[in-house]
Amino acid sequence: MRSSASKPGRSTSVLPLQWSIASDVAEIEAIVNAVSSACVAAGFAEKVCRLNVPVALTEAIANAIVRGNNSDVSRRVLVCAGIDNGTLCIEVTDEGTGFDLIAVRAMAEAPDWATREDGRGVFLMHALMDKVETWCDRGHTVRLVLRRT
Repeated sequence: MRSSASKPGRSTSVLPLQWSIASDVAEIEAIVNAVSSACVAAGFAEKVCRLNVPVALTEAIANAIVRGNNSDVSRRVLVCAGIDNGTLCIEVTDEGTGFDLIAVRAMAEAPDWATREDGRGVFLMHALMDKVETWCDRGHTVRLVLRRT
């Protein structure tokens, strides 16, 4: 990530933060706190730092642990985050085979969607982030992108 200053007194570049964790939901909180703190330091709005980022990132990591790695603690989840030029980019990679992002998003239109126990995480990620992408290459990766406004 390149460094660039657009706001006096605030760094807009945060070196990439990386974690490789076991598939244990107890690992999520520390990562979410670190990324949220980086967003505060980079000048993101308070609501974004306290709601959008924590909810979307928690959902992405939880999906990687529970769905991608089937909660198998011997399998790893890699989380990479960085902020450059006012844009937060987070990638969460599990050891799973992935899912069809369009099909999962379409689940929100199903009549039983509100009562289901799954399927809302991807919906929330899309609602809270500017961009959500997914692909498979040495595991399944979800990329969350949020621009500072």
